[in-house]
Amino acid sequence: MAKNESQDGEKSIIPAKYIDVVEDVFHAILAISLLGIGIGAFFYSGKRLIETQPFFPNGMIQGVNDILFIVIILEILRTVISRFTDGVYQLDKFLIIGVIAA
Repeated sequence: MAKNESQDGEKSIIPAKYIDVVEDVFHAILAISLLGIGIGAFFYSGKRLIETQPFFPNGMIQGVNDILFIVIILEILRTVISRFTDGVYQLDKFLIIGVIAA
């Protein structure tokens, strides 16, 4: 009897294979979006680095800030891709993001 109750508690309205497909599609869309944001941020950073006057204090600080922002985006992208392929969250990447953000 207890065996039937545990099986009933684990049943879902939506089959697990559909949930896996939806999750995979969501991760793929998220990865493509993050890649696009990273590429856009890279070109915007280059443009802003060239146009900033004076270059020495302001341009360099903005350039370093923009590069660190791009690294954060790419670390999140790496985490999404590893979740998509391995099915495991790599929490050490969030530690790297926290160190960069600090």
